[in-house]
Amino acid sequence: MHIANSNSKPWQAHLLLLCSGALLPLAFAPLALWPLAILALLPLFALWQQASPRQAFAYGLAFGLGQFGVGVSWVYVAIHVYGQSPAIVAVLLTLLFVAVLALVPAGFGYLARALALRLSIRPSLHALLWLPAFWTLAEWFRGWFLTGFPWLNLGYSQIDSPLAGYAPLLGAYGLSLLVALSAALLLWFWFGWRSRPRRALLALPLLLLLWGGGQALQQLDWGQAAGEPLRVTLIQGNVPQITRWDGEMIWKGLDRYAQLSYEHMDSSDLIIWPENAVTMFYHRLADDYFDALAEAARASDTDIIMGVPLLDEDGVRYYTTMMSLGSQHAFYRKRHLVPFGEFMPLEDLLRGLTAFFDLPMSSFSRGERWQPLLQAAGQPIAASVCYEDAFGEELIDFLPEATLLVNGSNNAWYGNSMAPHQHLQISRMRALETARPMLRATTNGISAFIDPRGKVYARSEQFVIAALSDTVQPMQGITPYVRLGNYAVLGLLALMLLGALLPWSWPARQTRP
Repeated sequence: MHIANSNSKPWQAHLLLLCSGALLPLAFAPLALWPLAILALLPLFALWQQASPRQAFAYGLAFGLGQFGVGVSWVYVAIHVYGQSPAIVAVLLTLLFVAVLALVPAGFGYLARALALRLSIRPSLHALLWLPAFWTLAEWFRGWFLTGFPWLNLGYSQIDSPLAGYAPLLGAYGLSLLVALSAALLLWFWFGWRSRPRRALLALPLLLLLWGGGQALQQLDWGQAAGEPLRVTLIQGNVPQITRWDGEMIWKGLDRYAQLSYEHMDSSDLIIWPENAVTMFYHRLADDYFDALAEAARASDTDIIMGVPLLDEDGVRYYTTMMSLGSQHAFYRKRHLVPFGEFMPLEDLLRGLTAFFDLPMSSFSRGERWQPLLQAAGQPIAASVCYEDAFGEELIDFLPEATLLVNGSNNAWYGNSMAPHQHLQISRMRALETARPMLRATTNGISAFIDPRGKVYARSEQFVIAALSDTVQPMQGITPYVRLGNYAVLGLLALMLLGALLPWSWPARQTRP
């Protein structure tokens, strides 16, 4: 199947890919135009199909620059506005970050073509099996290399599409594979229609089966109720990010969170504050602040979960945590830290270069992987802090025991950008994968109640003070994704790659472009 236009000029191909990559983020929140995730891949897969390894690298790089240049442009806001770095420094660091991310599709494009030529993969198998598998492997690699950055993985864009039905089975990476496979089938139909129309027509029932299967799977219930529904309140203090380390504003923020909590204690079983609701170490506030809150919570038969930094007993290490007060006093220590924001890679080299690398409390320690679950409102809770809920394979460590997912986030770093909307979409995927409700409290929005099907049924506005209350049904049970994690989709990828190497591919050897 020859699908690339060999007459196109290199600059035209690169411009096309830059534009198609830039369109891809529109498939994600806030616009959520999910069909674009498939359509944006078509030019890349078409040009990769007949490219040399070097050309494949250049094509992947152009696509990645467009994808991440638009999709994670909000990094500039964090570095310049809240990291207080000069605009030119923020631009350069953002461009560097985008370029590094773009190297992933470039590198895997090179690897896919180099191996395909060396192993003489049939063009049809290369298009249908090889390219979708390598795209998904590239996302998986990006999700763990150098602590991982799984933002803008294709699967998240499908939270509202029929493919979402596969999430409890295969997780977000499985949905990415199905998006890439859908793009490959469309190309197979479009370009194969001219030469082998009967074979090309096979793509249509395969697409119908793929998408119809997802729609059918959405009718299944993967979990069961665990106990009685709870009344929960999410507190969104909307304290300006720029004042996090200002002494006077810290106390105003603490008073705001406490007052909003006191107002809802009698009507709530559980109250949740976000990450960075408290920016002073726990021990400095234990006697004068937290003890009073805990006593009031117990008197109202209420529990509170909140974000607070914790200094270790050794007086050296400190952690970002979610702490429970009320019936139980315990801490969940964040396990997956954000590079540069919470710990400093190459610290000796980077400290002092710019204000962003010298932020207060940017040398947190990592919590242990296996920690006791927080207990609140009579339920075992899987807690995560901000960026952690982007890693579904880590969240399932707490399942199936946990009946609720709780995420406390500080999205104030990113201002009025795409990031808070993209993050909410990621949180929805975690709920759908695990068949658990997700309770998401943020500093300035978007706080939300998400049901076990990944649907938002109550949410706050951004940049307002809010106390969002609703009813939540704890859930139990185990989905295939909770049981197998990413091993299921990695197994599928292995089968696809091996399938392209089976004996039927041997007689027809490709010629090098």
